[in-house]
Amino acid sequence: MADVDFENFAGYVYAPGSINLRPFTSLSLEDFQFDFEINLLANVRVLKQIMPSAKKSLLQPSFVFFSTVAALKGMPMHSSISAAKSAVEGFTRSMAAEYAPKMRFNCVAPSLTETDLALPLTSRENIRKTSEEKHPLKRLGRPEDVANAVVYLLSDESSWMSGQILRPDGGMSM
Repeated sequence: MADVDFENFAGYVYAPGSINLRPFTSLSLEDFQFDFEINLLANVRVLKQIMPSAKKSLLQPSFVFFSTVAALKGMPMHSSISAAKSAVEGFTRSMAAEYAPKMRFNCVAPSLTETDLALPLTSRENIRKTSEEKHPLKRLGRPEDVANAVVYLLSDESSWMSGQILRPDGGMSM
């Protein structure tokens, strides 16, 4: 962390990836622990290291975390990831309250997006078509859909937003 200029520290994005979609009866306690570890606890460890220095920023740093539409909308075979990402959303709101007005904390909660991580789902035509039809906008997310939301939350354009969950999800959360 010695190379980071914390006086000009402007933003931080924590964007882990995991898709652990299985029925609850097929998930072990270790599966839940893994999803919680990668999605929340690893982020907490990094924040514990950088927050004392980030507080010294002359800017108003923006922190962006990642959730999923499944944290808001009950979806079959999402119990482990939904639980972990729901924790991320609660953590986001708590951090926003604790560090306002010096820092902003927000979260992006997309739906299925065409990334390498999602290839096991998006590369199979039948699953892809079914997923597209479930979205009111009738398509899957593109990486730029999610990236644009992150760029917005990092920018001064969103300077009056904190503790929010932005949902670029093709209409799935409505």
